[in-house]
Amino acid sequence: MANIKSAKKRDRQIKRRDAVNGMCVSRLRTYLRKVEEAIDGGDKAVAEAAFRAAQPELMRSAQKGLIHRNLVARKLSRLTARVKAMAA
Repeated sequence: MANIKSAKKRDRQIKRRDAVNGMCVSRLRTYLRKVEEAIDGGDKAVAEAAFRAAQPELMRSAQKGLIHRNLVARKLSRLTARVKAMAA
């Protein structure tokens, strides 16, 4: 347990930031799950809509440093290929 005032403040800041980051990562996983479910469902229009909604969320999370930008590029590339490969 921190005893110094600045260390206590730092502890509060870390807890607050972890809570916000956790919510953002959870939100990101939800968007990705919706795309995956749409692809598995077989409806290309729904999959494309889910992908268009997930894409800016992925980019935003990389910009904020929640996940690595190469991870975002890889996920977007693979999801794009899977959506394009679906039968219309």
